[in-house]
Amino acid sequence: MTEFPEYRVDGKVALVTGAARGLGRAISLALANAGAEVALGLRDVDEDGGLAPEVQSMGRTALPLQMDMTDPGQIAQSVQEVLDRFGRIDILINNAGIAPGNPAEDVTEDDFDRTLQINLKGTFLASQAVGRAMIRQKYGRIVNLGSQAGEVALPGESIYCMTKAAIAHLTRCLAVEWGPHGVTVNNVAPTFIRTPGTAEALSDPAFEADVIERIAALHRIGEPMDVAGAVLFLVSPAASLVTGHTLVVDGGWTVR
Repeated sequence: MTEFPEYRVDGKVALVTGAARGLGRAISLALANAGAEVALGLRDVDEDGGLAPEVQSMGRTALPLQMDMTDPGQIAQSVQEVLDRFGRIDILINNAGIAPGNPAEDVTEDDFDRTLQINLKGTFLASQAVGRAMIRQKYGRIVNLGSQAGEVALPGESIYCMTKAAIAHLTRCLAVEWGPHGVTVNNVAPTFIRTPGTAEALSDPAFEADVIERIAALHRIGEPMDVAGAVLFLVSPAASLVTGHTLVVDGGWTVR
């Protein structure tokens, strides 16, 4: 009998970094809706914006974690807490990231170091810690949150663009290394999405109009659930043969 594609993740355990708001929040809720128990990696465990109760209202377990991505100790401890609680981690969503805008000539060393520390080093360390568990259990789904900025140049975002391009290649490297252990690693690269992080920039009517124009095919700014849908596909059984891939969720920006 033909097995049809399945997009549920019932019984799986997911860890989402940067879960409190924006894309992290939407992805956490989408995973819970699809049947996963969700560990919430938070920069401040006391400020989840009501996310944990919302996940629990869907009949799923929510495990808030103190997980500042600039602190390797907190990353390791959070992963261990999830393993202690659930015995496994099936899904890792590396969502935490920052995007301090600055012309390249004005970037400070502190800006440079912090952006790489969170966007790149934090992603690697979380993947490494979770990857070890996934290798032992012979199964895992890792999705990194990249950006269209890893595909095209955005003025004033040189360091951010650099980290997101690096994430795309890290994705390919980990996919090749960990594929024999049943672990897939993919990358989702969104365009501008309406989140608290983009609210200030998009409040400028001229900037918003330019963004909409550049989203060549669909001419609309994305919503967090547009990205969550792509993530859910990649961690679901429907994507079991997809790995090392960057799925660009950009409404046509980068094909123009």
